[in-house]
Amino acid sequence: MSWTALTHPPDTLIVLVLALAIEAAAGYPDWLYRALGHPVTWIGALIGTLDRRLNRGTPARRRIAGVAGLLVLLGLVGGLALALTALARAAGMWAALPILAVLAASLPAQRSLHSHVARVAADLRRDGLAGGRVAVSMIVGRDPESLDEAGICRAAIESLSENFSDGIVAPAFWIGVGGLPGGALYKAINTADSMIGHRTPRHEAYGWAAARLDDLVNLPASRLTGLLIILAAALRSGASPGAAWRAVRRDARRHRSPNAGWPEAAMAGALGLRLAGPRTYGTTRVEDGWMGDGRAAATPADVERALALYRTACGLLFGLAALLLALFTGALL
Repeated sequence: MSWTALTHPPDTLIVLVLALAIEAAAGYPDWLYRALGHPVTWIGALIGTLDRRLNRGTPARRRIAGVAGLLVLLGLVGGLALALTALARAAGMWAALPILAVLAASLPAQRSLHSHVARVAADLRRDGLAGGRVAVSMIVGRDPESLDEAGICRAAIESLSENFSDGIVAPAFWIGVGGLPGGALYKAINTADSMIGHRTPRHEAYGWAAARLDDLVNLPASRLTGLLIILAAALRSGASPGAAWRAVRRDARRHRSPNAGWPEAAMAGALGLRLAGPRTYGTTRVEDGWMGDGRAAATPADVERALALYRTACGLLFGLAALLLALFTGALL
C-alpha cells in the first residue's frame, strides 16, 4: 500500500471513518468553541468581511464581485487545509491520519443536529407552543410565531432531513473524496450559500455564484442522503422504505431546492407525513410543493421517530465509509 499522499483513497477514507467516529462520540466540545470558536464561525467572519468590502455597485458588478469573493474564500480555506495536511504529513503517516481525523471531525455535525432537533420535541412537551417556537427558531429561518404545534414539528423534521444532507452526508462525501481540503472547501461553499446565497436585493447578484456552486456540490450527497433514509426505514419498525422510495420518485423534483427535496421526501414517505409545502420566512411566503402524501399534523412523537431514523441513517453512513475503506484497501494489497 502506498502512503505517499493523504488526499487520495484509502487515506481519505481512513480520515473519514475516524472523523465520523470522533464526532459521533464527542461532538465539538463547548470549551473548545468558547476558546477558539468553530471553523464555520471563522469562515463566516471571512465571508462577512468580503461581503462588506466587495458587494457594491450595479447588479452586474455585484455578480462579478461575488465570483471574485468566492474565489478568494476558496483559495484561503483550501490553502490553509492543504497546509495543515502537509504539516500533518511531516509527522509521519501514523501520526498524520489521527491528526487529520480530529481536524476533519469539526466539519460534520451529527451530535449537534440531533441535540437541536431533540430539544424541539422536549421543549414542546414541557413548555408548550412558547417553548417549541423558541427551540425551533434555533434551527429554521421561518417565522416561529406563525407555527402551531404541527408546524413546529414539521419544521424540525424538515430541518433534520435537509441538514442531514448538507451538514453531515455532504461534508463526509467530500472528506472521502478529497480529505481535509475537500471537506473544508465544501464547508466554505455551504457556509457562503447560507450567508449570501439568498434572493434579496443585497445578495441576489453577489451571492449568485455561491448559491449555484452550493447546488452543484450538494447534488451527490442529497441523492445519497435520500437513499440512506430509505435504507434506514427498512431497518426501523414503523417506517416504510417503500413509501419513502415512492415519495422521492414522485415529489423530490417538486421542491424549490434542487437538493432538499430528496431527503425531505424520503423522510416524509418513511414516516407517513407530509412535509415542506407553503411556509413563511419573515414576511415572505414561499409556495413550495408538498413532500409525501401522509399526515400534515406532525407531533413531538413524529420528531422522535425522525430522530430514530436519523440515528440509523448515520450508522449506515459510517458503515458505507468503512465498507469503501475495506474495498479500497483490499484492492491495493
